[in-house]
Amino acid sequence: MQLRSRSFELPTTSEAQEFYHSRGWTDGLPVVPPTSEAVISCLEWALVTADQLIGVEPVRECAISAEKLAINAVMAGCLPMHFPVVLAAWTAMLQPEFLLHGATASTGGCGIFIVLSGPVRKELGASGEINVLGGSDRATSVIGRAIRLGLINILNVSPGAIDRSTLGHPGKFSYCLAEDEEGTGWETLGEAQGMPDQASAVTVLAAGAPRQIMNEWTTVPEEILDTYAAEMRANMLNYSIWAGNYAIVIPKQHRDHLEAAGWSKADVANYIHDKARVKRAAWSDVGKSAVIRGKGEIQYSALSSPEDLLVIAAGGPAGGFGAIIPPWLGTKSRAVTVPIGACLDCEPPAIRP
Repeated sequence: MQLRSRSFELPTTSEAQEFYHSRGWTDGLPVVPPTSEAVISCLEWALVTADQLIGVEPVRECAISAEKLAINAVMAGCLPMHFPVVLAAWTAMLQPEFLLHGATASTGGCGIFIVLSGPVRKELGASGEINVLGGSDRATSVIGRAIRLGLINILNVSPGAIDRSTLGHPGKFSYCLAEDEEGTGWETLGEAQGMPDQASAVTVLAAGAPRQIMNEWTTVPEEILDTYAAEMRANMLNYSIWAGNYAIVIPKQHRDHLEAAGWSKADVANYIHDKARVKRAAWSDVGKSAVIRGKGEIQYSALSSPEDLLVIAAGGPAGGFGAIIPPWLGTKSRAVTVPIGACLDCEPPAIRP
């Protein structure tokens, strides 16, 4: 297979690291030198050619080729088996409803939150349990990092260039998790988003940092979910009041109580939809009285509909913790789910010239 990218010969690993750092081609951490052999191995594993078009970023009209993504995947530490997930995530990110340019150029500083569903999790050794939001395994760590390096090196989403984040958050290094499908009777996120049963899928969401909650003092589903809803209301007041795709990560201790009471993901979403609401007047409690403007009785919901909530079964087996993953900015950017690899029963995502 012939590669088109320019190549460099450097005598030592340390010189290679400094070479890449000096050109701004890293995220500040060491990278794996992307040899031709390693890049070609990724492409061959995914059954794609080097010049295959994965999509076009519409604002800057930048074509994204499989070769460029493979180079950055190798740099991030990906093995060939990880590369189909990277391709699928980019396919999802390049859909117009994701609004990739807005999400990556905003001062709001969101990261690309990635969720793996289906058999691919086990194939890659991705863990949906302990430390799931903190680098629980090799696969999710390097896949998330591959997305960030691709943004930096292909779309110039570097701090001070396209990336204008005021603060950013640590998830911008890598923000990827796998669902704990073996620890729940719930449908997967992929299935909830329209993928066939047992299909491997990836979901991407332009998202803020996780907001952790704790409730170890009840087994009542409504009381458990009231804590999640309260954190969503706090995000509405302190960050953005606009509805969007929120995600909630529910670890096993909370999940067991919910499932024992017969609650499904849909039941969870319906309850949260009803409870995660605030009136505009509540802005006065957080120093934002100036934006009430005589509209204090208007009520806002965190979710336009229950279907906008991404309910994720993941996290360690012990501890009454959970997390809210807030959207970047309302409905400007939508979560997108696509299959990983071949899926005969899936609607293919569009590739727009």
